[in-house]
Amino acid sequence: MLAFLFIVFLVLEAYVFFGLRTSYSGTSGNWVLAISIVMFLVIIAAFISMGIFYKKGLSVTIWWINILLGLAVTFTVTKLVFALFLLGEDVYRLFDWIIQFFRKDSADVLMDSRRSFITNTGLVVASIPFASFIYGVFKGRYNFTVFKEELVFSDLPDAFNGFKIVQFSDLHAGSFDSFEAMKKGVDLIQAQQPDLILFTGDLVNNLSEEFDPYIELFKGLKAKYGKYSILGNHDYGLYIPWETKEAEKANNQRIRNHHKSIGFHLFENSNQLIEKDGASIRLAGVENWGRPPFPPHGDLNKALNGVGDDEFTILLSHDPHHWEDHVLPSKKHIHLTLSGHTHGMQMGIDLPGFKWSPVSLRYKNWAGLYTEQSQNLYVNRGFGHLGFPGRVGIMPEVTVLELKKSKKPIM
Repeated sequence: MLAFLFIVFLVLEAYVFFGLRTSYSGTSGNWVLAISIVMFLVIIAAFISMGIFYKKGLSVTIWWINILLGLAVTFTVTKLVFALFLLGEDVYRLFDWIIQFFRKDSADVLMDSRRSFITNTGLVVASIPFASFIYGVFKGRYNFTVFKEELVFSDLPDAFNGFKIVQFSDLHAGSFDSFEAMKKGVDLIQAQQPDLILFTGDLVNNLSEEFDPYIELFKGLKAKYGKYSILGNHDYGLYIPWETKEAEKANNQRIRNHHKSIGFHLFENSNQLIEKDGASIRLAGVENWGRPPFPPHGDLNKALNGVGDDEFTILLSHDPHHWEDHVLPSKKHIHLTLSGHTHGMQMGIDLPGFKWSPVSLRYKNWAGLYTEQSQNLYVNRGFGHLGFPGRVGIMPEVTVLELKKSKKPIM
């Protein structure tokens, strides 16, 4: 698969290079071609660096490789957009040549002027993703943003009216190359003055040691009614080769221990009462459940063992597919499910009243609040990043959910 992608990349590079070469001449042409070559060399350097430093998977990254990889993705996307304009013109040229072949006439002047117009237009349009991705790599990935939702329930216990839940998800500690950036995000969580802090999985990329530098930082998080968490698909160490099963199990256990060391109660298909002023709500959490190829360790029935039919229930489940496939069909009414996992693909459009990302092609529920059958799902956009070290349009998220008691039953 990687060999195929590399061949596709080389074809793209050759196509763009010769397209530029036939479009520009003189000093301006030399500059354009020089920039294109520099982009090509950066992408090759990223391939080589990844091969040398991450033979066992992309676990603990360092700043210069993050930047190199970010630039490689930026340049590839930019050239791909530009190539679409070249392709459109070449298709036009092909049909024009066919017409000329049968008509025995020429349109050279028309084609020369159109060549310049389309190429220049392509460069202008390609500069938009270029600028967006550059921002996403150098600023966007650490531009932590607070998303607030007020959720109203008719059967919420009165004592929990105004109860504030702060959720974060998909930390991916190994992808961070700045302690100060991590601290900025953690401080933002604490600044929301949460009653409850909930983490919905993917503490690391693969290895337990990714989180070691941040243990003391996360110990400092405080919430009046506690801190709770679950595991995500990356917390099982499934994406790197292990020499032995024992080593894999030991890594997984250390990741579980991390939750305890920072004061988070880790739900493993279990639940617990949250009590306030003589009233209570039920908090439950499943291990990761996902559609193939993601691990289906989650057991909803086990997680809800002992939960009464009339209890107000909040569920932590990493993958939003779980809500569609198991939570909604469940006999138990779960008022609110909190998920993550998608990252919003770390790129897309996220505006008031409209949001879109390529990840929506796989996940119907991929970011923000969804409601079906009077049950709610909130999908966090992710705190960290994975693979592409950037955020374009989809910012890293700290979620604030305020529970409200309605005066009238909600139909």
